[in-house]
Amino acid sequence: MNWNIAPASVGTAEADAVLRAYIDDIAGRYYGRPATPEEIDTALAESPSDDLAPPHGAFLLAREANGTGGANGANSTAGAVLGCVGVRLLSAKTAELKRVWVTPAARGRGLGSALIGAAEHAALDLGATTMRLDTRTDLVEARRLYGRHGYAEIPPYHHGKYADHWFEKRLA
Repeated sequence: MNWNIAPASVGTAEADAVLRAYIDDIAGRYYGRPATPEEIDTALAESPSDDLAPPHGAFLLAREANGTGGANGANSTAGAVLGCVGVRLLSAKTAELKRVWVTPAARGRGLGSALIGAAEHAALDLGATTMRLDTRTDLVEARRLYGRHGYAEIPPYHHGKYADHWFEKRLA
């Protein structure tokens, strides 16, 4: 699979669509049924993504690469959005990994790993030396993915309503 991962602006129609798809997916898993549009709206309002923007954050979209290009689709014409990831600074040296998501059709091909790698580079560019994240118990695949990338469980660093597990990794 070829893809291109690049910064995007939160607040655009495209970013809104992928964030809604992300919330729909994880909320549906949480509820055990499809999420309603109202539930998606509530989740986005309770946990906005505006801080995933420079100078204290980043939001990246993974796109299908069309045509020919270099590694991971570099120099290709961008195609359909396949996933997203966000980073925000919690402090001058600590970033938080947010909104890691891959479309169901693109799962199992390494894109989640590529998104995490891109987010880690973005965090380093922001000056962070440590990355933290939280996830839920039911997101088993996410916990396995984070473990494969060197994230270790830590005590809670916040008390979010949907957080059951907290992880951290030294970046530099």
